[in-house]
Parts: sequence; C-alpha cells; structure tokens
Amino acid sequence: MDNPLVNLPFELPFDRVEPVHVEPAIDTLLEQARAALEALAAQPAPGTYASTFGALEQATEPLELASTVVDHLESVATTDALRAAHDAVQPKLSAFWSEIAMHEGVYRALRAFAETDEAKALASSDPTRARFVRKTLERFRKNGAELDPADKKRLHGIEVALTVETTKFAQNVLDATNGFERVVTDGSRLTGLPESARAAARQRAKDRGVEGYRFTLQAPSLIPALTYLDDRALREELWRAHNSRATGGAQDNRARIVEILRLRRAKARLVGYRDFADLVTEERMAKSGAHAEAFVDGLREQTTEAFERERRELDAFVRETAGEAALPLAPWDVAYYAEKLRKARFDFDEEALRPYFSAPRVVQGFFDVVEALYGVRVRPHEAPVWNPDVRVYRLEDPDGALLAVFYVDLFPREDKRGGAWMTPMRSGVGAEPQLGSVCANITPAIGDAPALLTHREVETVFHELGHLMHHALSRVSVRSLAGTNVAWDFVELPSQIMENWCWEREALDRFARHHETDAPIPDALFDKLQRARTFRAATGQMRQLGFATLDLQLHRHYDPDRDGDVMAYARDILAAHAPAPLPDDYGMVAGFTHLFADPTAYAAGYYSYKWAEVLDADAFTRFQREGVVNAEVGAAFRDAILSRGDSDEPEALFEAFMGRAPSQDALLTRLGIRA
Repeated sequence: MDNPLVNLPFELPFDRVEPVHVEPAIDTLLEQARAALEALAAQPAPGTYASTFGALEQATEPLELASTVVDHLESVATTDALRAAHDAVQPKLSAFWSEIAMHEGVYRALRAFAETDEAKALASSDPTRARFVRKTLERFRKNGAELDPADKKRLHGIEVALTVETTKFAQNVLDATNGFERVVTDGSRLTGLPESARAAARQRAKDRGVEGYRFTLQAPSLIPALTYLDDRALREELWRAHNSRATGGAQDNRARIVEILRLRRAKARLVGYRDFADLVTEERMAKSGAHAEAFVDGLREQTTEAFERERRELDAFVRETAGEAALPLAPWDVAYYAEKLRKARFDFDEEALRPYFSAPRVVQGFFDVVEALYGVRVRPHEAPVWNPDVRVYRLEDPDGALLAVFYVDLFPREDKRGGAWMTPMRSGVGAEPQLGSVCANITPAIGDAPALLTHREVETVFHELGHLMHHALSRVSVRSLAGTNVAWDFVELPSQIMENWCWEREALDRFARHHETDAPIPDALFDKLQRARTFRAATGQMRQLGFATLDLQLHRHYDPDRDGDVMAYARDILAAHAPAPLPDDYGMVAGFTHLFADPTAYAAGYYSYKWAEVLDADAFTRFQREGVVNAEVGAAFRDAILSRGDSDEPEALFEAFMGRAPSQDALLTRLGIRA
C-alpha cells in the first residue's frame, strides 16, 4: 500500500491521509526506529557525537513527524474511524517513548560518549550540543534509565496508562462539548444580544436545518451569550452546561482525573521526586513546585486588594441599577453586569470595535507587524490542507530564503477541538525551513461579510501566531532544542508579548480598518479602548491564579483519601478566586484540558502563563522606550529569543535582550494594580 504517512515530504499530504493508513504506518515507523536504536546500542564504545546523540535524534524523527500528523488531524478533522485509528496507536507510541529511556544499551552508549574528550570539548566548541548531551542524559534518568528492571516495567505501564487516560479525557471533553446545543425559537428571549451574535446563532441553526437560534458551548457562541443576554435563565442554562461538561454519562471524567493524578504521582516518586510538580519544574525557570507555588502566592497577595475592590464596585453598580433583588450575583451574572458597568464607566462597547477587525486583515496585520520588526516577508503558499477554510503561507527572509511554511485554521467546526494552539509540525536544524500550524476557534463569517472579530479574538490570533514566529525563526543546530522546545514557563513569552501590539495605535493602524469604509478606528473609540484596558484586570488575574493554584494543589498536595471528592476540592479552591459564589455542582475541572488532555502538557505548569506574562510585560518596555515597530529592537528580540530555542538557559536569553533580570513591576503597572 502506498502509505502517505511513511517517508513524509516537507509539505505534508493532509489531503491523502486516511484512517486506514495510520496503524500500518506507525507500525512500520516503530520498527524502523527500534532498529535504529539497536544499531546505536550495538556500536563499539565510546562512539562519536554523530553516532550517539546525533543518531538518537535521527532515529525517531520520521516516527515523531507521522504521529504529529495523526494527532493534528484527530484534533482538527476527526471522524469515528480516525479516532479509532488514533486511539489504536497511542499505547504503542507511549510504550515506545517509554522504552527509549529504559534501553540499557542506548543509555550505556550515550554515557560512554559523554565521558570522552570529544564530549567534554563541546562546552567550548559547540555549547548547544553540549547542552543537548547534558539535558538528554538528565531526561533519560528522569524517565527511568537508572531504575532496576522491576521498576522499569512499572514505569513503562504508568506511561502507557497515562497516554490512554489523557487521550480519553480530551475526547470526552470534545464529545461533551459537541453533545450540547440549545435552540431558541422565541426571538424575544435574545434581548440584549448584539446583532452579530444573533446572526451567528441564526446561521448555526440554519446550518443544522432547524428554525430559530442555535447556541453551543464553543467560545464564539458562549461568550457573547453570557456577556449580553438579558434572559438570566438562558444565561444560567448555558453557563451550567459549559461548567458541567464531562461530569456524567458516557463522557464522565471525574474518576479519570483522580487516576491521572495517581499515575503522575506514582511516576514522580518512582524516579525520585516528592511529587509531579517537582519532576516537571526542575528544568524550568521555576526549578521546583514550591517555587512555582510561592510565585503564585506572591502574585495573589499583590492582587487581592484590587480584586476585592473590583468585586465591591460591581456589587454597588448592580445595587444601583438592578436593585437588591439582583444580589448576590451568581457566576452567570458576572460577565453580564461587568459589561454593563464597563459601558457605563467608559461608554465603551467592545462590539463597536468588531467592524474594524475583519479576520483576513487581522492576520495580514500580524504579518505587517512582524515584517517590520523581524525583517521577514510573508506570502500566500499553495499546499494540501485538511479543510477548505485553512490558509497556507510561506515566511521568507528578504533574500527569498525560505524560513517556514505554516497553516492557519481559525474557525470552529464540530470535527475540531476547542481552544487555540500552535503545532510545530517539523523542526528544521540550523537554516532548514520549519513547518507549523496555528489553530483557533474565533467568530466565523456570516453570509458574504468577512469574519468580524472581537478585540479579545484579535489578541488570540496574535498570541498563537507569536508562538508560530518562535518556531519559524528558530535557528538552532539541534532539533530537540529548536523553536518552542523550551522551558514551559518561558514558552509563552514569544506568544504573549505579541498581544501588546493589539493595543498600540501604530500597529493597529496597519490593519484595524472598517470592513466597509476602510476607515481606521476613530480616536474617540481608541481612547475608550485604552481607558478600559485595566477594567477588572485584578479579577482576570485572580481567575488565572485560581487555575494555577488548583493545578499546583492537585499535583503537590491533593490526596483523595484525605481530601475527598476532587470536584469539591477543585470548586473550593476556585471559589476563593471567583467574583461570585460557585454552585455545589461546579465541574469546570472535568473539562480542564490544559491539565489532563496530555500525559504532561500544562500539568503543574499552568502558573507558566503568569510567569511568562511577567517576562512579556517587562520585555515590552524596551519596545515602548525605543519604538513599538523599531526594527533594531525587533532584530534584537529575534536574535536573543526567537532564534535561540532552548540553546541556552532562558534566564540568559532574557538578560541578553533586556540587559538585566526580569521584574514584576511592568506587569502590575500594566494591569493597573500598581501605579
């Protein structure tokens, strides 16, 4: 059989991959990878860099690429057959990745080379390779290389079980999300909903062949409903549906969370760590779970006073406008009344910005900004895609040298998981081109008009394309240290910093144009956007700190025998960070894919968003001082951060750009928490 997943070309044949190809291809590539590892292990000691660590990189690359393609397609174009094929190979892949670190011959060959004069000379002759040698040996140790045979077998079983459990967790969330819809036939119940959201609900109903207005749990449907609908009962119904996903029936994730936590804790202790947080943070900037927890606690202390003030202000506003009967606020009331308060205080309605943010111009606007900053060019490109909505681009240096090809898939579909993400599909070495994709679930087009976005969705697009730039501009000599393969609490710096340009007039004027008149955002509307920027920023920060606290508590302290039901445990933690009391059946954690949809992912790492936000706010102060589209500063950021991957310690990369260690001051000032 001509299997497109074997010997994949640079531009991936997404249009040719079928479910029937998955298992045969993975089996073939597993066999090839195992043979390459056996050859590595069988060579006479001590070997060379090329025959040991270089061979290790090459041995798994075709398998990594094929499995990335399969994972990607299962995320963006899933079918029952593709899911079955995907699930069939996950245990095999997990077993293989686990086996590598426990392969005595491979580990012996790597250690033998590490003791040679050639290896010791790398520290001065090739620091990137020296770093790869050190980090690889450490990774092997942390994944069981030095365990006795019985414990190796136990760890192998844990790794496979984690893959199975987390894969099922993610699928349950997708199925629970897609399994809900609310069709409203009485248009009078939609009072308060902007016409854009009303039209989108009408289009969703039409697409399903039903009359009325269809609401789903996808963000472009849910967020406007919770923010604007006057009908409190309908808001409550949608909020409860979203926050009870995967808490019952065939998609129940509650027991699965406890099992995933148990497996992670067992893995950590088996390889010598107190808990999973210490295991995963050791080589991150935080260095330990305790340090990550102290960071979150410190930010909370600095935020609590402003958070409580914002809560009192919202209660006072509700009391004045809706009366005592509207209090106390329920969670499904907060966004609704907060939006009314924002409009009253700043005369600002985010919907007024939507006509200025057509999706094609937003994407092109990002390209214009990075072209000015980084001296690159972005052009349309032709390549096979997985859906007609996907757009393909090429990134070039001014001399025409290809830096990257990438795919952009922005709009929700029911065969696509929720959220927004960037996938590094192929990591080139040195000057080789990169291949990646950006996916999101932002407001789609209705009829003949272009897709018109909220300002928050514009930030999402810039954020994910920021990740893409980190991948695309990588120029690292070791594939495993290239692009976004950096410490998890550093990886959000290149993405989050790009959100800053969504607030700068000089950048906005490049793309924020009325989709009918081509007029820029009026000064009065821009001023309102700026004045409202810090509105309830402390509440937003507390929400993120709540998620980070929950994550660390689950992975450092939670004991089901002592602490009881994980749902109640999670609710109590999040309630302390919420602006309104949470109901007893609050089940957000059952849909928390950041933590539980992957064997590691953001587990014990959700704090990274805030950690990196400190870095991005601080780093952006240099752009503010020297010019937000200053090509010299952009070149410095490209050279110090974007091109370097994990070739040096993240602290060193940051200091190379800023000339000093990071400070929290810029973030607290940007949020209005500190003057």
